[in-house]
Amino acid sequence: MVVRELRVIQEKFGYIPSKELHALSKHLNVPVYHLHAVASFFPHFRLKPPAPVEIGVCADFPCALQGCAALQRRIEDVVRENPEGGVLVRPVSCLGQCDGAPAISINDHIFARRKTDAFIGLVRSAIAGQPLHGDDPEPTTARYLTDPYFEKPHYGAVRKALATPDGLKDVVEKLKAANLVGMGGAGFPTGKKWEFVRGAPGDEKYVVCNADESEVGTFKDREIMHRLPHLLVEGMALAGLATGARQGYIYIRHEYEPQREALEQEIVRAQKLGVLGDDVLGSKKTFHLEVFVSPGGYICGEESALLEAMEGRRGEPRNKPPFPVTHGLWNKPTVINNVETLSNVPAILVNGPDWFKAQGVNGGAGLKFVGVSGHVNRPGVYEVPMGTPAIDVLEKQAGGITGGRKLKAFSPSGASSGFLPAKLAHTPLDFKPMAQVGSMLGSAAIVAVAEGTCMLDLALGAVRFFRNESCGKCVPCRVGSAKLVEILQGIAQGRGAAEDLETIDRLADTMLMTSICGLGQVVANPITSVITHFKEEVDDHVLRHTCPSGVCFSSTGGGA
Repeated sequence: MVVRELRVIQEKFGYIPSKELHALSKHLNVPVYHLHAVASFFPHFRLKPPAPVEIGVCADFPCALQGCAALQRRIEDVVRENPEGGVLVRPVSCLGQCDGAPAISINDHIFARRKTDAFIGLVRSAIAGQPLHGDDPEPTTARYLTDPYFEKPHYGAVRKALATPDGLKDVVEKLKAANLVGMGGAGFPTGKKWEFVRGAPGDEKYVVCNADESEVGTFKDREIMHRLPHLLVEGMALAGLATGARQGYIYIRHEYEPQREALEQEIVRAQKLGVLGDDVLGSKKTFHLEVFVSPGGYICGEESALLEAMEGRRGEPRNKPPFPVTHGLWNKPTVINNVETLSNVPAILVNGPDWFKAQGVNGGAGLKFVGVSGHVNRPGVYEVPMGTPAIDVLEKQAGGITGGRKLKAFSPSGASSGFLPAKLAHTPLDFKPMAQVGSMLGSAAIVAVAEGTCMLDLALGAVRFFRNESCGKCVPCRVGSAKLVEILQGIAQGRGAAEDLETIDRLADTMLMTSICGLGQVVANPITSVITHFKEEVDDHVLRHTCPSGVCFSSTGGGA
């Protein structure tokens, strides 16, 4: 895999030297131009030597709500005190630490959950040449209902499935009976997907876990992988055994280093237990599992772009059909599910489909991991019944809004879901109810927004994220996202006009209908949702050139 070879080179040299690129070209018999195209596409790869100290400040809206702009200015002040130079400070896309916002990276080590002075101390240490180590996840003793093995031996679901001749066939039927759907946002029935792959012709098939999780505000899978890695490993093994796949890959974002380590340790343990390998638990069935580290890029959360990256190409989405269930990795039938979906499988098989469905409320089925960030007192990941109203999660689990303020808005699933007003916070966290109010459950990444926050500024920041992360393959997304940012920046700087709103509306419709993948289709959601639910505030900016929150109309416009 080209990406892995490039990663090895960068780990050795700190970047990918031209000489090494040519050597790899000869070794793999792949043209240099192809390798360069791949290396230049992904944000984690460098083709030039990095600065001695590189500091990235997350600029996306959960961090914006916690003062990332002010933090970056403080860091820049410290850097200016360094007469020797060699320090680069820049804004970066979401680092997956929204519950500890604001977050920064220093030479690829990620830090969060600190006061400003502590961040400044880290920066000074890095400038002084002191070694740094990224944050380790905090320990927890929480018990999760999704884990059927609390204080019990693991991997009982695999043993049960292999105990009878029809056990593996029953796996698919039980997933269908449980109504388990894709928890990454698509909501496609998991049992049907596995059934399609099992019935697809050919004896070479794959299972891929999409653990990229780069949506702004999303970090629940990060916690599942660290706290419950055995569930993901078992879910992958069951997917492989039930569909006839002999090889699986966990595609994980490169910022999740502690989670990668946890998974690799669990894979080794599962191999020793006989759950993975050439003869799984004496069944003469084979399933191997390994971790594939992403070279970065939000676009690789799209399943076909992820496959392109794994196959050694630029992470650009494929045209569909065909779909991965028949033409996936290496053009072979492939199961692709996200972390939470696969981690639900053991509990369904151990406890039964009826148990799983009974966990939901308000018509929902099963349990849901929800990441909560923004203006809440206890940001974090919470396991709740599917169908729980969003307001219950914000008030009961996350401890309410900070500073005694009132909730103004929330995004049910990060940037792509747009923003809903507080009056809709009683909507159940489920696929259909969220669609009925014009949003989506997605991966359930709730970002709370308190009163006093500028909604247009938040929309600008969210749209800017999508512009930055567009792969550029299709014109509607590449040009449309840039045009939307241009319009919103103009409004934030006092140059807005009524016709801007008409242009936004036309752009949103065009991008929805013509973009190749989901990224282009949701670029406009942040601003169209704000126009729908916060029209008076938008009119203040566009028609009256005032910002009720006092954020916009600076020389730069928009701080998110």
